Amino acid sequence: MKVLMIDDSRTMRNIQKNVLKTFADCECVEAGDGIEGLSALAANPQLDLILVDWNMPNLDGLSFVKRMREKDKTTPVIMVTTEAEKQRIIDAIKAGVNNYVIKPFTPDSLLERVKQTLEKAKAAAAA
Repeated sequence: MKVLMIDDSRTMRNIQKNVLKTFADCECVEAGDGIEGLSALAANPQLDLILVDWNMPNLDGLSFVKRMREKDKTTPVIMVTTEAEKQRIIDAIKAGVNNYVIKPFTPDSLLERVKQTLEKAKAAAAA
């Protein structure tokens, strides 16, 4: 499984990486903001999943998702953020986010969302 993690916190990326490695053999590509995320996406077109933070410098997560969805409609995206306001969640889903995890999260809650998101993506691809 190949995952792109976009978060301005290296610590948060490391936590996500450690959680994912308990679930699957995982190759992780990391980016510190949305601009780096777009570059990483261009360099790694065969991603299985993207985890993206909302609040980052240079290009925030919501803007990243809107830009990536112009070219890529299918790669599943999970927004991992402190933004818990209902309207923010709705905005993220409208932009093309497949699932949402609110920080701080437990390893189990992140894994559950990853599993749900990958199963939905697999079912959609098979349909």
